[in-house]
Parts: sequence; C-alpha cells; structure tokens
Amino acid sequence: MKRMYSCGAVEHRLARRSLLAGLLGGGCAAMGLSRVVQPAVAETLKGQEKRVLVVYFNGGLSQLESWDPKPDTETGGPFRAIPTTVPGVHISELLPYTAQQMHHLSIVRSVNTAEDDHGRGRVFMETGRPQSPAAQYPVLGSAVARLLADSKAVLPGYIHIRPGGAGYNKADAAFLGPKYAALATDGSLPANIARPADLPESADAARQALRRQLDAGFTRRRRTADTEAYTLSYEQAAEMMRRTEVFDVTREPQADQERYGSHDFGRHCLLARRLLEHGFTCVKLTHSEYDTHFENFDFHLEQLGEFDRPFATLIADLADRGLLEHTLVVLMSEFGRTPNINYGLGRDHWGHAWSVVLGGCGIQPGGVVGKTNEQGTAVVDRQVDGRHLFHTYMRALGLDPAENYLVDGREIPIADPSASAIDELLA
Repeated sequence: MKRMYSCGAVEHRLARRSLLAGLLGGGCAAMGLSRVVQPAVAETLKGQEKRVLVVYFNGGLSQLESWDPKPDTETGGPFRAIPTTVPGVHISELLPYTAQQMHHLSIVRSVNTAEDDHGRGRVFMETGRPQSPAAQYPVLGSAVARLLADSKAVLPGYIHIRPGGAGYNKADAAFLGPKYAALATDGSLPANIARPADLPESADAARQALRRQLDAGFTRRRRTADTEAYTLSYEQAAEMMRRTEVFDVTREPQADQERYGSHDFGRHCLLARRLLEHGFTCVKLTHSEYDTHFENFDFHLEQLGEFDRPFATLIADLADRGLLEHTLVVLMSEFGRTPNINYGLGRDHWGHAWSVVLGGCGIQPGGVVGKTNEQGTAVVDRQVDGRHLFHTYMRALGLDPAENYLVDGREIPIADPSASAIDELLA
C-alpha cells in the first residue's frame, strides 16, 4: 500500500503538474518586458558572471533531521548528530557526505517565518516578502536572471530542474515579464526541441527569416509586452535547438555519471553543474516530497539518503572547478517540521524555528548563525525570516537590495525595505 506522507494540500499537486503553457504561453503575462526599466546595477558586476544554485526541499524539510539536530531530547527523534569539517558544528547523521563539505557552507538556525501554509511559506521564502493580494513579486531565480544576466542573452537565465517539470512558469517572474520566468525541465532535453529530420536546415532558416521580417513589421505598428514575449519565445526556442547538448548529461564522463548516481536527483545535480558551467545564471533543483505527516523518520532516512551524496559531490565539484566562489548556493524549504512528533510518527508544518543553508559567492564559509532552544521549539538568538534572507542573497551577489525596479513609472524595491541582510554571514 502506498503511504500518503503529505497533508494533501493543493500545492503538492500543483508542484508536480507539468506547466503546459510552453514557450509561447509564456508570452501571455499581464506585465511584460517593455514595462520594466533595468534597475541600476554597479559597473563592477559586468563580466563577473555570478551564478545562483537553489536547492528546494519541497514540502518542508525537517530541521531536526538535517541542520539542527537535537539528539537525546524529547523532540529529537532517533538520529545522532555527527561532526562536520567545521570544528564544533554538527548536523544529522543522515547527511554524512554533506558533513564533509560543511567548510564550504553556513547554517542559519534561527528562521521564523511564522507561516505554516505551503503556498504562503513558499512565496515568503522565494520572493523575500509575505504573500499579499495587493502585489506579486519575482522569485529569487527570476530576480537574479534579470539583475545579473546579459540583457541581450537569448537563452533562459533561470532553469528549474524538478520531477515531472516542463514548460515555463510565468508567475515566477511577476512584473519582470516572461523572459525571466523559470524554464522547467525534468532533467531531460526540453520537449519538441529537435528540428524534424525531414526539414532541411536551409528551409528552417528561411522560415525563421520570414518570421522575423513579419514580426518586425508588426512590431513597428503595434508593440506590446505580449508581442515582445511572443517574439522572444521563438528566439529562445531557436537558440535552444542549437544548444541541446547543454542539457545532455550523457556527454559527461562515465565516471562523473557514476559519482552522482543513476537516480533522478543524481542526474539532476550533474545537469545543474553542467548548466552552471555553461553560463546559465540561476539553476534551481527541487527535491520532493518532504511533507512528512506520517513516518517522518523512515522517510527522511530514505529521502536524505538520496539527496546527500549527489549534493555533496556537486558542492565539491563546484569548489574544485573554481565555480563555487562565483556561485551563491541556497538550500531552503517553505518551512520546517514540528518538534513534537504526532500520532503517525510524523512531524507537521512548522515555520517558527527552522534552518536554511547558504554557501559560495559572498558568504562566509563554515559559519552558524542563530540558535534554537534545547527542544527546538523556538528561536532564542538572531531571529530572521525570508526578508532578511533575500537581502542577504542580493548582498552576497554584490547587488544593492535598496535599488528599485521601475514598473510603469512606479519604483519597487528589489528587497523588502523593512528588513536588512544578515551581515555576519557576508564575506
């Protein structure tokens, strides 16, 4: 019998559903490219090619079985805490390979979003602002694709690798427009990306030239955000057709494929390395499904067992190849899990005292910020939330979170002005 671990919220079904909008559907955003003026970005950013890697534990990773273990306590569960490569810093024994890479990473153990709903928690953590009916804001991946990527780049700046993922999620980009939305993939080549075998390259080039000529004539008479997005979708598709090898992990040495593992998450981590090496600005990996209302310990034993080695291999490879110093690494969920263990040996939603992990570009390695109490029920030192973290991401990348987007003449701060960065984390 298949055990249903999660709470059954609609967000879990949406997270798995393929987004069928596709390249063309991304052009239907209400606010598009022509309605956003590029924010001021320091000249020193040009040419630095900073990157972002986001690992998202969908459903809510338990901090007690990962970054903030409480062994031998009433709430701690059955697993031990083990030492890491940072003296005095211990994490769960479920993460032995990651423990050997902690000198590249830092833990924030004092996150309190006070949000126990999947959807609202995800918005808070990914956009750095609490969900509000009054406005939508771009997620981290879309924001950095806008702020860091070459504005003339045709390839997508934000790639989301997830189980069952396909198409564009235009909502991620909010007012930035569909150019900065996430292109989702399940780790395979994007669908329908190859030119039909019976269509000669010369004939395809002629078709594209005719399309561009017609588009240019139409644009001169009626230029809108939707027409720009429509044109962009074709140009991105054409460029992706020329660059399909970037998504093909079988081109990597067999030894590398074996180090990462033959399961989906292992292949996804290897693909993430490949995309970062080929210059994509932000790569997001989603690992599912951590909503462990039942059998929390068995589930984390299995799921973190799959996560641990490929992720540690990815961090080690980024460091060895000189990429980590230019790549901000963010490990997050929408919330953590309850210290109390329920009747089904599960942990429920808990946004009041949990952890995230940062590393790489602009982050002091080997640190621990904040603290929870002995039972893990409350933050007792250096409380932060998604707003502080978003400021920290921007600062780590050399961006000024106090700068503004300009949307229809209205200034919108890049990060929530009511918060500030976690300075002690910044290099």
